[in-house]
Amino acid sequence: MIIRTEEGGTPIFVLKTKNTAYAFMITPTGHPEHLYYGVSFEAGGKFPLGALVQKRTFAPGNTVVYSQDYPAMAMEDMCLEFSSFGKGDLREPFVEIVHSDGGRTCDFTFESARITDEKEPYEDLPGSYSADGKAEQLTVVYVDRQYSVTLETRYYVWEDCDCICRSSRVINSGRDELELDRLMSLQLDLQDGPYAVTTFHGAWAREMEKSTAVLTGGKLVNSSFAGCSSSRSNPFFMVHSPDASESAGDCYAFNLIYSGNHYGAVEVNSYGKTRIVSGINPQGFRFMIPPGECIEAPECVMTYTRGGFSGITGNMHSFVREHIVRGVWKDKPRPILLNSWEAMYFKIDQGSLISLAKAAARVGIELFVVDDGWFLGRNDDSHALGDWIPDPKKLPGGLESLGRKVRELGLSFGIWVEPEMVNAQSELYRAHPDWAMTVPGKPHSEGRNQMLLDLANPDVQDYLIDVLSGLFADAGISYVKWDFNRVFSDVYSPYLPAKRQGETAHRYVCGLYRVMRELTERFPDILFEGCASGGNRFDLGILSFFPQIWASDNTDAVSRVHIQEGYSFGYPLSTVGAHVSACPNHQTLREVPPDTRFNVAAFGILGYEYDIRDLSAKDRKEMQRQTSLYKEWRDVLQFGKFHRGRSGNVHEWTCVSPDRKRAVGMLFRELALPNAPGERFFAKGLDPKMEYRFYCISQDVDVRQFGSLINTRSPIHVRQGSLVHSAIAKAVRMHGETEDETVSGEVLMNAGIQLSQAFSGTGFAEGMRFFPDFSSRLYFMEAVGCIAPGTGEREPQIAGETVSGEARDESPGTNAGELDEISDETGPEE
Repeated sequence: MIIRTEEGGTPIFVLKTKNTAYAFMITPTGHPEHLYYGVSFEAGGKFPLGALVQKRTFAPGNTVVYSQDYPAMAMEDMCLEFSSFGKGDLREPFVEIVHSDGGRTCDFTFESARITDEKEPYEDLPGSYSADGKAEQLTVVYVDRQYSVTLETRYYVWEDCDCICRSSRVINSGRDELELDRLMSLQLDLQDGPYAVTTFHGAWAREMEKSTAVLTGGKLVNSSFAGCSSSRSNPFFMVHSPDASESAGDCYAFNLIYSGNHYGAVEVNSYGKTRIVSGINPQGFRFMIPPGECIEAPECVMTYTRGGFSGITGNMHSFVREHIVRGVWKDKPRPILLNSWEAMYFKIDQGSLISLAKAAARVGIELFVVDDGWFLGRNDDSHALGDWIPDPKKLPGGLESLGRKVRELGLSFGIWVEPEMVNAQSELYRAHPDWAMTVPGKPHSEGRNQMLLDLANPDVQDYLIDVLSGLFADAGISYVKWDFNRVFSDVYSPYLPAKRQGETAHRYVCGLYRVMRELTERFPDILFEGCASGGNRFDLGILSFFPQIWASDNTDAVSRVHIQEGYSFGYPLSTVGAHVSACPNHQTLREVPPDTRFNVAAFGILGYEYDIRDLSAKDRKEMQRQTSLYKEWRDVLQFGKFHRGRSGNVHEWTCVSPDRKRAVGMLFRELALPNAPGERFFAKGLDPKMEYRFYCISQDVDVRQFGSLINTRSPIHVRQGSLVHSAIAKAVRMHGETEDETVSGEVLMNAGIQLSQAFSGTGFAEGMRFFPDFSSRLYFMEAVGCIAPGTGEREPQIAGETVSGEARDESPGTNAGELDEISDETGPEE
């Protein structure tokens, strides 16, 4: 809801969501003064202006007085909706303009405002939307009358998820060209403090590392100058009370719907006021605006809650799902895929790909993806990018033939592309060297042996749209992994004149959006997944076109639990690609149990990425169990409400269905603790009054995992790793714990549920919890009497199942208690 009112001739604007209110007024000088952003209030018939506006008698200290007509008004000590240099405000500016006379002073004052129930579209940028096309929009127009420049600030209210979006636009209404050096999307000034700032930093394979600092003075900047949103600093950040927790505390959060250089800053000034800005990074940015033209800033979303980080997560997840992700795949369950990359890298051919796809079909995988290496001349990363022609030696019938054979196996077919890049060793570069983003006649620094195509050039955009449209249509593609494997360097567009080179990075992003928009509209049924060396471009701009993004090239489950937990603060699980891969892991060389690799990846869009042809019969059966289990709970894991519990050495996650009748929890321990047999699991987000059946799927334990401890029970000496050791492991089945309790949601959330005793160095028996380093468990919670989705029947009782998914049968193996009856038939040496 957007309300405009007046009190004593003062225009007041109030933006209300389900639980929050945002208010600002126009001062007598025509400047917008921010009044309030917090929990909602009912103003009745009169707005409480006197209670909210800052009272002034004299300008403080050596501040600059805006005008002699208003001697108490010093911009430096005001909370403003936007700001600029020149009239005394020394903090982060919202807008910076160099006028034709060289002057930099801007003084925008109120002109008009309009409220509409439809959102005006952007020319080049994506933004939030609603399925019914309705959206409350407030547009406030300000004019700098000294220079005939217009500034529009726009507000969009999403009541359902307690989010408000902001954007801005500068229009050159004068006769001379303007130089725009900065235009932010959002500014929020807060009086209370101090606040803590939480940002998410990292690098390739180390994305979304959470960092928190209390800011009592000075400035903290969260920005990217990589040409993309970048793994170095994600555009999502939070500002909150220093004592905020998962469940309580004042929290604000911000994210930019933009995929290029971003800038977020939090600054505390001399008067204790905290300014927050977010927008395009002004570093290297310079936009020339001819008379009569304009430039738009990307949209920024903000939200507020008193419910701590969990409240932020709920609001942001709802916003992304309902107002960012769109198209056929918005609410559609995503398929389980197998990607060829870590199985084959560049060494692919049709025979090996088909054999891998057959193995995928046998274990319940639904989508087969051919990664890099399928196009002509692509045997390493230094050749052929830009030449999207199938290699006839590797694929004699092209992608069309391969795709047909894959579909005959009952699988969907997908491919990897990296459209924005070009190798010097390519036919495209030889034909169009001027299409590469390089400074003509100057040395160029490459990344991954490749250059960027100049997407500021409309001809390059047209080429990509045409060549990819032909590729996708001819091959019958169902899925596309769209990669972007380097950051910007030598930023220069041969298409643009010299004085407009400061526009290159932004025009590149706008060109990218045009290409993505055209392709997703032409191929609405294709599932596109964004990728940029993993999470180097994980942002709301990409999610406005592609419903999911590959979170990280690091598939190690121990690393991934931190990476995915970082993303979870601002991005829903339905947007996060997560794969199970081989061990030792290809990024860390770490060994992690198969069930833990699956459990972590299940809290995302599940995929596999290794040569599953090499699996043993036992491991193949385990993978079948995993895919079957994921399909059964996919609706909860992909579209349920996610909650974090403990974090650190122990990670605790819960994902709950919208009706709160079904939930999946995960407990993950990084390093085992000696002599710590007890543990509880605390669920989150359940209905406190509902009764739930809480259970896990029982796991058999391989006796070899106890190493030489086997000799404390064996009548013969068993050498670790010997044939006898393996024979015993085949014969002896040690059953792990079986959790199966019926308890209220209130108890599960507040008291937790006591888990079976873990091995703690003093023996192991049937029913104990085997929980060494990197162990995890999935726990399932179903409301008593819950009906299995889509079946009309009650859920099967599976608490007694083993990891193979079959009911327990003691006959094929031997119980652990019978270990001392094993003979030494295998060989007297052992």
